[in-house]
Amino acid sequence: MIRVLLAEDMHMIRAALTALLRLENDIEVVAEVTRGDEILPAALRVRPDVAVLDIDLPAVDGITAATTLRERLPSCRVLVLTALGRPGHVRRALSAGIEAFLVKDAPGDRLADAVRRTAAGLRVLDPELVSTAMEYGESPLTPRESTVLGQAALGASAEEIASRLHLSSGTVRNYLTTAIAKTGARNKIDAIRIAQDAGWL
Repeated sequence: MIRVLLAEDMHMIRAALTALLRLENDIEVVAEVTRGDEILPAALRVRPDVAVLDIDLPAVDGITAATTLRERLPSCRVLVLTALGRPGHVRRALSAGIEAFLVKDAPGDRLADAVRRTAAGLRVLDPELVSTAMEYGESPLTPRESTVLGQAALGASAEEIASRLHLSSGTVRNYLTTAIAKTGARNKIDAIRIAQDAGWL
């Protein structure tokens, strides 16, 4: 029996994924969580064989949680799910050594098959996603530029970002200008869109 921990913050999707997996005779969902910071405590408690993690979770994203999980519970393999095949997310997942990466709109039987293959130690990666990720390359943004642009994506003004990050407003504006140039965007909104589409934020 393959023991699965499922992390998904959207209740209907989590219920659907759990129902799909429970149809399988050799798969048992032993824990469900809704936040990234709940993954490790739950995994240490129930010791799953496979953790199926949504990439966009509150508090801690799925890839960051997967990295921590691999360090603290190496016997647990990780299958990351995403609603969008963002190239930057695929690159981050590959760099983190994640065994499997699947888009949520894949047919239902592919999820069960991916869980089995992941449990067996095989990599499960959509070739098209990997190819696209390689085309996009690494994020051109520095960690600080990504942080500033991410705050702007949440609607924060330069002054608010400066206050949160303990920077001057001028420094924040410089980071935003650099991020716009590096992404080839026309303006801040365009830079946010490009970075989000590529999975760099």
